[in-house]
Amino acid sequence: MNINLIDKLKQNKIFPIIRSSNPQDVIDKVHALLDGGLDMMEVNVESPKIFNAIKAVSDEAIICAGGIITSLQAQAALDAGAKIISSPIFQTNLVKISKDKHVPFIAGTSTANEAYNAWKSRIPIVKIYPITAMGGEKYIEDLLRPMPFLNVIPQGNVELDEAEDYIKAGATAVGIGRHLTNADTYSEITKRTKKLLEKLNK
Repeated sequence: MNINLIDKLKQNKIFPIIRSSNPQDVIDKVHALLDGGLDMMEVNVESPKIFNAIKAVSDEAIICAGGIITSLQAQAALDAGAKIISSPIFQTNLVKISKDKHVPFIAGTSTANEAYNAWKSRIPIVKIYPITAMGGEKYIEDLLRPMPFLNVIPQGNVELDEAEDYIKAGATAVGIGRHLTNADTYSEITKRTKKLLEKLNK
């Protein structure tokens, strides 16, 4: 499956992140996001058990396996049906796997230098993490002013009501974790997702 990752992210605007060590919880959260209108999401690989959850939902949603650091993890994620791999860091071994397997790789970067070097390695999109600590949407504006060719996903403790500001600042999409995907009920996740997309697509 060939995904035009950038087009898809621009269309969705939100890149939800699921973190859970319980495979069934991951599956239920994926379904809650799908019901809310988002069909692409990152599932953080908290433990090898999570590969089973990815396998269970890989036909329904476009799953990005997150938290990938080693080539071994990347291969296991792809075998489970992940269509994208994401790392908290910029790893050349993952760039190689991404190219060999024709699978998009989202690299984690913090500084302008790291983001530029990732772009030079032909990584189509970079995660700017931890964005809140780096200065929020102002940092995205400052980063993109000299490098408007970068496609960035700010991530790291982003709150729901901040998403719009990041998109206005030039972000391709906004990575949102616990503020979207941690809730008392799965229907609450669906409700939050619908409300957020409605606001962003006005």
